[in-house]
Amino acid sequence: MLVLGIESSCDETGAAVVRADGAVLSDIVHSQVRLHAAFGGVVPELASRDHAKNVVPVVREALAVAGVELGSIDAVAVTHRPGLVGALLVGVQVAKGLAWAADKPLVGVDHLMGHLLAIFLRRGDAPAPMPQFPFVALLASGGHTAIYRVDEAHADSVRELGATRDDAAGEAFDKTAKMLGLGYPGGPVVDRLARLGDPNAFKLLAPMAHGSTLEMSFSGIKTQVAELVRTRGPFSEAQIADICASFQRAVTSVLAKKLVMAAVSEGVAHVVIGGGVAANSELRARVSALAESHGITAHAPSLASCTDNAAMIAYAGACRFARGERDGWDLLATSQSVLVKSTRKGRGRR
Repeated sequence: MLVLGIESSCDETGAAVVRADGAVLSDIVHSQVRLHAAFGGVVPELASRDHAKNVVPVVREALAVAGVELGSIDAVAVTHRPGLVGALLVGVQVAKGLAWAADKPLVGVDHLMGHLLAIFLRRGDAPAPMPQFPFVALLASGGHTAIYRVDEAHADSVRELGATRDDAAGEAFDKTAKMLGLGYPGGPVVDRLARLGDPNAFKLLAPMAHGSTLEMSFSGIKTQVAELVRTRGPFSEAQIADICASFQRAVTSVLAKKLVMAAVSEGVAHVVIGGGVAANSELRARVSALAESHGITAHAPSLASCTDNAAMIAYAGACRFARGERDGWDLLATSQSVLVKSTRKGRGRR
């Protein structure tokens, strides 16, 4: 079974052809990083226009690289939630047009489910070890940070165990980079500089590191960095690297600790990380080491499967399609995920 996936939830225009077993035949991504870099973040209207300009060429390239015609596709999967509604609309409308023209089933996919199942993508010839259900997953990106128990590959079998009360971890990386004058996106450059710095040079308190709660918060550590910049800046290159190292250690230590703590609490033998922050080298190392110390197997997707991509959407769509699920022409774009939230936003006792 071949599924064409289309992704346009934020600032990446993606199209991919994936087999039902997770084998990626093509995965084309058009990035808008340069477009939004001047603004220090994604501008929704610009994102929508750029998706509209590039989505058709990206789909054509995905089909060409996979060596298949549209008529050979068994289903068309598309991200329709959550995300920037204007950006989602572009992908949804194109997917509807392709599915209608080729008389193929249309399958809507929740973007978060794509990230949770991205670990099952097979890129290249070398087979990677796959997690067994159930597993506990950390989904950490610029817009979402939560820990889930995943019992099967569909949304009804996913349960939130804890999430951020305020900002996402990836957003904290981006804002920290912006405050230090490192540009956008911030995650990769903070990761690179952190390897050169001393994490003990600046004292940054790890957010919500103590206690048994699986909830998180990343607004406070941004405030700590802002206060450093206000009271002790400007900084030398070495000092900026030290701040990056201190910041990254504080964030990744909390993420790793809570993920493994959740797995131990649930009695689960496998943990998975996903989302853009899952590409962070220190997070990958921390999760692997901490999980191993508890007799738990850790799984991290390839770097290409961490950031927004259409291959994960095609695979998640294939899982829905294999269960007999499909959508009609009334499929809507929405900013709300199908996954049920249990973490209340804001401070205070729970």
